[in-house]
Amino acid sequence: MNAKLTFLGTGTSQGVPIIGCRCAVCTSADERDKRFRSSALVEAGGLTILIDAGPDFRSQMLRAGVGHLDAILLTHNHKDHTGGLDDVRSLNYIDRKAVEIYCEPKVEETIRREYAYAFATPKYPGSPEWNIHRIGDEPFEVVSNDGYYLEWVHDVGYRYHPEEGPVPPPRRVTVIPIRGFHDTMPVLGFRFGDIAYLTDMSALPEEEFKKLQGLKHLTLNTVGYKKHHSHFSLDEALELARRIGAEHTWLTHLSHTFPPHAAFSEDLRALCAERGITSDVRPAYDGLVLE
Repeated sequence: MNAKLTFLGTGTSQGVPIIGCRCAVCTSADERDKRFRSSALVEAGGLTILIDAGPDFRSQMLRAGVGHLDAILLTHNHKDHTGGLDDVRSLNYIDRKAVEIYCEPKVEETIRREYAYAFATPKYPGSPEWNIHRIGDEPFEVVSNDGYYLEWVHDVGYRYHPEEGPVPPPRRVTVIPIRGFHDTMPVLGFRFGDIAYLTDMSALPEEEFKKLQGLKHLTLNTVGYKKHHSHFSLDEALELARRIGAEHTWLTHLSHTFPPHAAFSEDLRALCAERGITSDVRPAYDGLVLE
Protein backbone atom coordinates (compact mmCIF):
# COMPACT_ATOMS: atom_id res chain seq x y z
CA MET A 1 0.00 0.00 0.00
CA ASN A 2 1.37 3.39 -1.01
CA ALA A 3 0.74 6.09 1.58
CA LYS A 4 1.44 9.80 1.91
CA LEU A 5 1.64 11.53 5.28
CA THR A 6 1.49 15.29 5.82
CA PHE A 7 2.44 16.75 9.18
CA LEU A 8 -0.34 19.19 10.13
CA GLY A 9 1.20 19.93 13.51
CA THR A 10 4.50 19.00 15.15
CA GLY A 11 4.40 20.88 18.45
CA THR A 12 3.74 19.98 22.07
CA SER A 13 0.47 20.43 23.92
CA GLN A 14 1.06 24.20 24.09
CA GLY A 15 2.22 24.56 20.51
CA VAL A 16 5.20 26.69 19.45
CA PRO A 17 5.51 29.60 19.99
CA ILE A 18 4.22 29.37 23.53
CA ILE A 19 2.07 32.26 24.71
CA GLY A 20 4.26 34.90 26.34
CA CYS A 21 7.61 33.18 25.71
CA ARG A 22 10.44 35.22 24.18
CA CYS A 23 13.03 32.45 23.72
CA ALA A 24 15.00 32.03 20.48
CA VAL A 25 12.64 29.35 19.19
CA CYS A 26 9.39 31.11 20.08
CA THR A 27 10.61 34.32 18.40
CA SER A 28 12.21 32.57 15.41
CA ALA A 29 11.39 33.91 11.94
CA ASP A 30 11.80 30.43 10.46
CA GLU A 31 8.34 29.09 9.58
CA ARG A 32 9.56 25.60 10.51
CA ASP A 33 9.69 26.76 14.13
CA LYS A 34 5.98 27.62 14.17
CA ARG A 35 4.25 24.46 15.29
CA PHE A 36 0.58 23.60 15.70
CA ARG A 37 -0.37 20.83 18.12
CA SER A 38 0.64 17.39 16.80
CA SER A 39 -1.53 15.90 14.07
CA ALA A 40 -1.07 14.26 10.67
CA LEU A 41 -3.03 13.67 7.48
CA VAL A 42 -2.65 10.32 5.72
CA GLU A 43 -3.71 9.64 2.13
CA ALA A 44 -3.76 5.96 1.22
CA GLY A 45 -5.88 3.73 -0.99
CA GLY A 46 -7.97 6.66 -2.12
CA LEU A 47 -8.87 7.54 1.49
CA THR A 48 -8.10 10.70 3.46
CA ILE A 49 -7.46 9.94 7.12
CA LEU A 50 -6.70 12.37 9.95
CA ILE A 51 -4.66 11.34 12.98
CA ASP A 52 -5.85 13.38 15.98
CA ALA A 53 -8.00 16.51 16.02
CA GLY A 54 -6.54 18.89 18.58
CA PRO A 55 -7.31 22.54 19.34
CA ASP A 56 -5.71 23.65 16.04
CA PHE A 57 -7.95 21.39 13.92
CA ARG A 58 -9.78 24.27 12.22
CA SER A 59 -6.60 26.11 11.24
CA GLN A 60 -4.93 22.88 10.11
CA MET A 61 -7.84 21.92 7.86
CA LEU A 62 -7.93 25.40 6.31
CA ARG A 63 -4.18 25.51 5.74
CA ALA A 64 -4.15 22.04 4.15
CA GLY A 65 -7.27 22.71 2.08
CA VAL A 66 -9.09 19.66 3.42
CA GLY A 67 -12.79 19.42 2.54
CA HIS A 68 -13.44 15.72 3.13
CA LEU A 69 -12.29 13.13 5.66
CA ASP A 70 -12.95 9.43 5.45
CA ALA A 71 -11.90 8.94 9.07
CA ILE A 72 -10.32 10.44 12.17
CA LEU A 73 -8.04 8.12 14.16
CA LEU A 74 -7.42 9.14 17.76
CA THR A 75 -4.21 8.13 19.52
CA HIS A 76 -5.57 8.92 23.00
CA ASN A 77 -7.94 11.21 24.85
CA HIS A 78 -5.84 14.24 25.87
CA LYS A 79 -7.23 17.62 24.86
CA ASP A 80 -4.31 18.51 22.59
CA HIS A 81 -5.44 15.53 20.48
CA THR A 82 -9.24 15.74 20.78
CA GLY A 83 -9.97 19.41 21.52
CA GLY A 84 -10.98 20.29 17.96
CA LEU A 85 -13.59 17.61 17.40
CA ASP A 86 -16.50 20.06 17.59
CA ASP A 87 -15.20 21.74 14.43
CA VAL A 88 -16.05 18.69 12.32
CA ARG A 89 -19.44 20.44 12.09
CA SER A 90 -18.04 22.33 9.10
CA LEU A 91 -17.34 19.06 7.29
CA ASN A 92 -20.79 17.76 8.26
CA TYR A 93 -22.33 20.79 6.60
CA ILE A 94 -20.13 21.03 3.49
CA ASP A 95 -19.49 17.34 2.86
CA ARG A 96 -22.96 16.30 4.07
CA LYS A 97 -21.52 13.30 5.90
CA ALA A 98 -21.13 12.23 9.48
CA VAL A 99 -17.45 11.96 10.42
CA GLU A 100 -16.17 8.46 11.17
CA ILE A 101 -14.03 8.32 14.34
CA TYR A 102 -11.86 5.31 15.21
CA CYS A 103 -10.67 5.11 18.82
CA GLU A 104 -10.27 2.88 21.85
CA PRO A 105 -13.23 2.42 24.25
CA LYS A 106 -11.69 4.61 26.96
CA VAL A 107 -11.21 7.41 24.43
CA GLU A 108 -14.84 7.06 23.40
CA GLU A 109 -15.87 7.36 27.06
CA THR A 110 -13.98 10.65 27.31
CA ILE A 111 -15.51 12.00 24.09
CA ARG A 112 -19.01 11.13 25.28
CA ARG A 113 -18.37 12.90 28.59
CA GLU A 114 -16.62 16.01 27.24
CA TYR A 115 -18.96 16.41 24.26
CA ALA A 116 -22.13 15.24 25.99
CA TYR A 117 -24.29 17.68 23.98
CA ALA A 118 -23.38 15.77 20.79
CA PHE A 119 -24.91 12.57 22.20
CA ALA A 120 -27.87 14.03 24.09
CA THR A 121 -31.50 13.13 23.33
CA PRO A 122 -33.00 15.29 21.99
CA LYS A 123 -29.84 16.47 20.29
CA TYR A 124 -28.88 20.13 20.30
CA PRO A 125 -29.35 21.48 16.73
CA GLY A 126 -26.00 21.92 15.01
CA SER A 127 -24.09 19.48 17.20
CA PRO A 128 -21.37 17.56 15.36
CA GLU A 129 -22.34 14.30 13.68
CA TRP A 130 -19.96 11.44 14.44
CA ASN A 131 -19.98 7.67 14.03
CA ILE A 132 -17.61 6.03 16.50
CA HIS A 133 -15.80 2.75 15.74
CA ARG A 134 -13.99 0.99 18.57
CA ILE A 135 -10.49 -0.27 17.89
CA GLY A 136 -7.78 -1.99 19.90
CA ASP A 137 -4.49 -3.80 19.38
CA GLU A 138 -5.52 -5.75 16.29
CA PRO A 139 -5.28 -4.47 12.68
CA PHE A 140 -8.48 -2.83 11.51
CA GLU A 141 -9.96 -1.53 8.28
CA VAL A 142 -10.86 2.07 7.59
CA VAL A 143 -13.64 2.23 5.00
CA SER A 144 -14.33 5.13 2.66
CA ASN A 145 -16.98 7.51 3.95
CA ASP A 146 -19.46 7.16 1.09
CA GLY A 147 -22.52 6.47 3.22
CA TYR A 148 -25.70 8.36 3.83
CA TYR A 149 -25.94 12.06 3.16
CA LEU A 150 -26.89 14.55 5.84
CA GLU A 151 -29.54 17.18 5.28
CA TRP A 152 -29.45 20.36 7.38
CA VAL A 153 -32.81 21.59 8.66
CA HIS A 154 -32.71 25.07 10.18
CA ASP A 155 -33.29 25.12 13.97
CA VAL A 156 -33.73 21.34 13.90
CA GLY A 157 -30.30 19.98 13.02
CA TYR A 158 -29.12 17.20 10.76
CA ARG A 159 -31.20 14.34 9.51
CA TYR A 160 -30.20 11.49 7.25
CA HIS A 161 -31.26 11.96 3.66
CA PRO A 162 -31.85 9.15 1.16
CA GLU A 163 -28.74 8.38 -0.87
CA GLU A 164 -28.43 10.43 -4.01
CA GLY A 165 -27.54 8.17 -6.89
CA PRO A 166 -25.46 4.99 -6.81
CA VAL A 167 -22.96 4.61 -4.00
CA PRO A 168 -19.49 3.58 -5.24
CA PRO A 169 -17.97 0.35 -3.93
CA PRO A 170 -16.26 1.00 -0.58
CA ARG A 171 -12.52 1.56 -0.58
CA ARG A 172 -10.64 0.02 2.31
CA VAL A 173 -7.29 0.60 3.99
CA THR A 174 -5.82 -1.73 6.60
CA VAL A 175 -4.24 0.07 9.56
CA ILE A 176 -1.85 -1.62 11.98
CA PRO A 177 -2.11 -0.16 15.51
CA ILE A 178 1.09 0.17 17.54
CA ARG A 179 0.63 -0.06 21.30
CA GLY A 180 2.59 2.35 23.45
CA PHE A 181 2.35 3.98 26.86
CA HIS A 182 2.08 7.69 27.67
CA ASP A 183 3.37 7.41 31.24
CA THR A 184 0.98 4.66 32.40
CA MET A 185 -1.78 5.49 29.88
CA PRO A 186 -2.20 3.07 26.96
CA VAL A 187 -2.06 4.94 23.64
CA LEU A 188 -1.94 3.94 19.99
CA GLY A 189 0.32 4.75 17.08
CA PHE A 190 -0.51 3.64 13.54
CA ARG A 191 1.23 2.05 10.57
CA PHE A 192 0.11 2.59 6.97
CA GLY A 193 2.16 0.58 4.48
CA ASP A 194 5.79 1.63 5.02
CA ILE A 195 4.96 4.71 7.14
CA ALA A 196 4.47 4.58 10.93
CA TYR A 197 3.33 7.45 13.14
CA LEU A 198 3.99 7.28 16.89
CA THR A 199 3.36 10.20 19.22
CA ASP A 200 2.87 10.82 22.95
CA MET A 201 4.75 7.73 24.05
CA SER A 202 7.30 7.13 26.77
CA ALA A 203 7.46 3.34 26.43
CA LEU A 204 7.09 0.83 23.60
CA PRO A 205 6.49 -2.81 24.59
CA GLU A 206 8.94 -5.34 23.23
CA GLU A 207 6.29 -7.20 21.24
CA GLU A 208 5.48 -4.09 19.20
CA PHE A 209 8.89 -3.87 17.51
CA LYS A 210 8.02 -6.60 15.03
CA LYS A 211 5.27 -4.31 13.66
CA LEU A 212 7.87 -1.64 12.88
CA GLN A 213 10.21 -3.57 10.61
CA GLY A 214 10.89 -2.54 7.00
CA LEU A 215 9.75 1.07 7.35
CA LYS A 216 10.62 3.84 4.96
CA HIS A 217 9.40 6.57 7.33
CA LEU A 218 9.09 6.42 11.11
CA THR A 219 7.71 9.27 13.25
CA LEU A 220 8.65 9.43 16.93
CA ASN A 221 7.80 11.95 19.62
CA THR A 222 10.28 13.74 21.82
CA VAL A 223 9.82 16.85 23.94
CA GLY A 224 13.32 17.58 25.20
CA TYR A 225 16.79 16.48 26.20
CA LYS A 226 15.85 15.44 29.74
CA LYS A 227 14.06 12.24 30.67
CA HIS A 228 10.32 12.83 30.73
CA HIS A 229 7.62 10.81 32.49
CA SER A 230 5.27 10.64 29.48
CA HIS A 231 7.38 11.31 26.36
CA PHE A 232 10.58 9.94 24.89
CA SER A 233 13.64 12.01 25.65
CA LEU A 234 15.87 12.79 22.69
CA ASP A 235 18.30 10.03 23.76
CA GLU A 236 15.44 7.51 23.96
CA ALA A 237 14.08 8.56 20.57
CA LEU A 238 17.52 8.22 18.98
CA GLU A 239 17.98 4.77 20.48
CA LEU A 240 14.59 3.73 19.05
CA ALA A 241 15.59 5.14 15.65
CA ARG A 242 18.78 3.06 15.79
CA ARG A 243 16.97 -0.11 16.82
CA ILE A 244 14.01 0.15 14.41
CA GLY A 245 16.26 1.15 11.51
CA ALA A 246 13.77 2.92 9.26
CA GLU A 247 15.26 4.69 6.24
CA HIS A 248 14.08 8.02 7.67
CA THR A 249 13.05 8.93 11.22
CA TRP A 250 11.15 12.15 11.87
CA LEU A 251 10.82 13.73 15.31
CA THR A 252 7.54 15.36 16.28
CA HIS A 253 5.74 16.76 19.35
CA LEU A 254 8.75 19.05 19.69
CA SER A 255 9.05 21.68 22.41
CA HIS A 256 10.79 25.03 22.43
CA THR A 257 13.57 23.55 24.58
CA PHE A 258 15.23 22.26 21.41
CA PRO A 259 17.25 24.72 19.28
CA PRO A 260 15.67 26.42 16.27
CA HIS A 261 14.98 24.03 13.39
CA ALA A 262 18.15 24.61 11.33
CA ALA A 263 20.48 24.29 14.32
CA PHE A 264 18.60 21.27 15.66
CA SER A 265 18.92 19.54 12.28
CA GLU A 266 22.69 20.02 12.39
CA ASP A 267 22.85 18.74 15.97
CA LEU A 268 20.95 15.60 14.99
CA ARG A 269 23.31 14.87 12.11
CA ALA A 270 26.27 15.08 14.48
CA LEU A 271 24.61 12.96 17.17
CA CYS A 272 23.66 10.25 14.68
CA ALA A 273 27.18 10.15 13.27
CA GLU A 274 28.65 9.82 16.77
CA ARG A 275 26.29 6.97 17.67
CA GLY A 276 26.46 5.08 14.39
CA ILE A 277 22.74 5.56 13.68
CA THR A 278 22.10 4.76 10.04
CA SER A 279 18.54 6.08 9.95
CA ASP A 280 18.28 9.61 8.56
CA VAL A 281 16.96 11.40 11.68
CA ARG A 282 15.49 14.89 11.32
CA PRO A 283 13.01 17.16 13.05
CA ALA A 284 9.62 17.23 11.32
CA TYR A 285 7.85 20.53 10.72
CA ASP A 286 4.33 21.60 9.90
CA GLY A 287 3.56 21.02 6.22
CA LEU A 288 6.26 18.40 5.65
CA VAL A 289 5.08 15.64 3.30
CA LEU A 290 6.35 12.04 3.42
CA GLU A 291 5.85 9.58 0.56
